Amino acid sequence: MKLRFFRPPFPARLFYPDALFRIDTPEKVVYLTFDDGPTANSTERILEILSRYHIRALFFCTGRSAQENPGLLDQIRSSGHAIGNHGYLHLDGFKCSVKEYVRNAETSLLVTYTTLFRPPYGRMRLLQYRELKRRFKIYLWDLMVYDFDGEFGSGRSLKILKNLVRPGSVIVFHDHSTSTVHEFLEEFILFCFENDYRFGFLPVAANKN
Repeated sequence: MKLRFFRPPFPARLFYPDALFRIDTPEKVVYLTFDDGPTANSTERILEILSRYHIRALFFCTGRSAQENPGLLDQIRSSGHAIGNHGYLHLDGFKCSVKEYVRNAETSLLVTYTTLFRPPYGRMRLLQYRELKRRFKIYLWDLMVYDFDGEFGSGRSLKILKNLVRPGSVIVFHDHSTSTVHEFLEEFILFCFENDYRFGFLPVAANKN
């Protein structure tokens, strides 16, 4: 059985003390983010759902995907959403050097033009983190629902969301062809509205804290 962490393990907050995991607020507001895109078909479907409910989100794009899909990157921006940096390649920080990891983020900066950074897999060595935080605002998350894992299933992802969402949650979904987010995103949005949650815009909220 796979070990899954729906919230980051507690030590992550100790290792990355200046990273953003969640917005500290008593208000029933949640924040949507999408990693790994932009991707043909996937990005457009996500944007369509968000537009239907007037929700703004933060898209952490890999530099290579952004370079390959400049029209989709422009579409994200023109729809009122924000772009984040997810590295040029989707590197695991635990498996590469500090120099390689930092260079990967800086290369993506030349394409995404943003200093909002989310580490792929949420993995950084301490020296990588210390180097990156000098130039980037590091974003992690409060809730991960494994929409990228075909074995997990959209029904289980939705159940985890409904059970674990809380005020200030930063939720990470995935923007690629194998993600199941399209199967439950709209239902989750409706669940939030029915339970008096609203959707905030993460870059604005983060700047207030």
